[in-house]
Amino acid sequence: MLVWGKTLQAIFIRVFVPFALGYLLSYLLRVVNAVIAPALIEDLGLTASDLGLLTSANLFAFAAFQLPLGVLLDRYGPRRTEAVLLLVAAAGTATFALAGSLALLILGRAMIGLGTSACLMAAFTAYALWLPKEKLPAVNGYQMVAGGIGALIGTTPIEYVEELLGWRGVFWVLTAVAVCMSALLYTMVPQRNERVGGTETLREAIGGVRRVFWSPLFWRVAPLCVGSQAAFLGIQSLWLGPWFHDVAGLNNRGTADALFYVACAMVASYMCLAVITGYLSKRGVGAIRISVIGMSIFIVMQLVVVFEVVPVTVVTWMVWAFTATYGIVCYAGLTQRFPTSLADPVVTAINLLAFFGAFAVQWGVGVIIDFWPLTESGGFHPEGYRWAFGIVAAIQIVALAWFLVFRTERVVESPG
Repeated sequence: MLVWGKTLQAIFIRVFVPFALGYLLSYLLRVVNAVIAPALIEDLGLTASDLGLLTSANLFAFAAFQLPLGVLLDRYGPRRTEAVLLLVAAAGTATFALAGSLALLILGRAMIGLGTSACLMAAFTAYALWLPKEKLPAVNGYQMVAGGIGALIGTTPIEYVEELLGWRGVFWVLTAVAVCMSALLYTMVPQRNERVGGTETLREAIGGVRRVFWSPLFWRVAPLCVGSQAAFLGIQSLWLGPWFHDVAGLNNRGTADALFYVACAMVASYMCLAVITGYLSKRGVGAIRISVIGMSIFIVMQLVVVFEVVPVTVVTWMVWAFTATYGIVCYAGLTQRFPTSLADPVVTAINLLAFFGAFAVQWGVGVIIDFWPLTESGGFHPEGYRWAFGIVAAIQIVALAWFLVFRTERVVESPG
């Protein structure tokens, strides 16, 4: 058994730091359009649906690559897989920086999504290979905090860079960062314990997910979990920035600062999540119940925004972000209910649905907003945001009702 001594500390630095920085970059790339959206709209004449589609291409490619990603991680290990994919992300940021049309912007964002698709799962795989099991919950929590820091950097710091270099300059800087991250990860992470030469095929990966999809328990919990995650990812990583600009009337710097505070609330939530879930678990409250309670509060906060129960300010959105993270607790809750052999397929199945759902939310919000005319100042209409966010909340209310009505606890595997 390894002890937490100098050797393990060195391993921790060589393994955790590169993968955490990779996830930081992944989250930064996911949210950066929320800050640069006004410049994209002005320079390229984008509609709301155009903006939603090009930004959500990241999420679509991310989701579509989850099954092949599992096979690559099994065969080539997390170090090589993520290092190569980060070069794809760098090619995507370069394409985005050069783009002069909507088609090229979409292509660039899709390449970014594919290139960052391994940044979380490769890290979890590497930590499981290198670090003691008792350290994994804390280290995985630190990994989520690293993503939150990426969201922080994607606000006011990015706005400063945009002021200096323009939105294209932002993406050239991100291109250089992605290349450096790839090189750092490939050279810094040790190779000795890396799992390579796995035999899992894409057909077997699909078969594992199909067995999960056969389970009534999965379909009791998944709609609410997916709806919550999709709403948070779809709104926080794009539409919250334009909302602050068009509805709250903030300028570019004020919008970036507001997004910074919201990201701070998200990071604080991730840091508190382990403490809260640990406290409740010791008192007999299961992970799924904890997650459902948190997601229900998240729905309430969305209704507060839609119906303006109180004046909607930055603080309101900070509370919204703080309650939005409980959907991830479903991952642990579901894996506890399934056989150990299906743990990875369970996570893959939720990721597939969550990111495809986030793609639908991000693009769908733009489509709905386009039903209203632009305001006199040239911004998107506040009523468009209200209806779009209201429909997203309504979908989650239906999913919550389904969870409460569909009472099965059975895990049934497919016969195939």
